[in-house]
Amino acid sequence: MELDINMYTEILLREIQKLEDEIKRFDETSTWKTTGEITNSAGNLCLHLCGNLQHFIGAVLGKSGYVRNREQEFASKGMSKENLLLTIHQTKATISEALQKITADDLQKTYPQNFLGREVTAGYFLLHLLSHFDYHLGQINYLRRAL
Repeated sequence: MELDINMYTEILLREIQKLEDEIKRFDETSTWKTTGEITNSAGNLCLHLCGNLQHFIGAVLGKSGYVRNREQEFASKGMSKENLLLTIHQTKATISEALQKITADDLQKTYPQNFLGREVTAGYFLLHLLSHFDYHLGQINYLRRAL
């Protein structure tokens, strides 16, 4: 079965909701803590995931005008949990809007940016973004339980 844009949208929005649920489970101070050899806090990973989706789906595919500051995603410290949740909500809205503009034919077209030095379809790149998102979502879950 071939994935259509509605399936991509459903899965991405579901995973963004999981991110929101994870961040809600942190207390205000532990959102920015790390432990052991873990170097990225849940807050930084949350900003990274939102920035990643806002850029690669919102700006590149949806033409949202979002300008990414990847370095700031990892340098920020101490943003309130409320502001992190607001960032997640903004990301969810941007992704939903951007993906409404995508057709089944668009999924077969070349993604506008090279991926690891090669051309891939938009559908392929969306699968990559989901994989990347879930990798870091698992890190956030593990860090929450470790703290």
